[in-house]
Amino acid sequence: MQYQERKRWVFLGLPFTFTKYTIGEELITIDSGLFSTKENDCYMYKVQDVELQASFMERIFGLGSIVCHTGDTTHPTLIIEHIKNAKEIKDYILKTSEEARRKRRTLNTLDIGSGQMDDMDDIDA
Repeated sequence: MQYQERKRWVFLGLPFTFTKYTIGEELITIDSGLFSTKENDCYMYKVQDVELQASFMERIFGLGSIVCHTGDTTHPTLIIEHIKNAKEIKDYILKTSEEARRKRRTLNTLDIGSGQMDDMDDIDA
């Protein structure tokens, strides 16, 4: 399955922008620009957390924005702005990113502040 959406104006939800989002099983791609274009990709297995945001105006016109927190070096926070079917796409990204991590057998680790323990040792000395 693959989703293709366009960034829309918040007012009336019209797709008059030049940003296109493609969300597939392996990759999230953001194409933006008219004369000078920019393409940004993020592998699905790098997505660590997904957040759905919808302002009052976005909710009125049936839009939402998805914030993907990733392990990508160029875009640690990937924002998919003002799209339709945002909740459905967010759920798809969550499920697909988990499957991609399982396929690649990647381990998601957290830094729980091990550097703070070194500071505590200095206080005791």
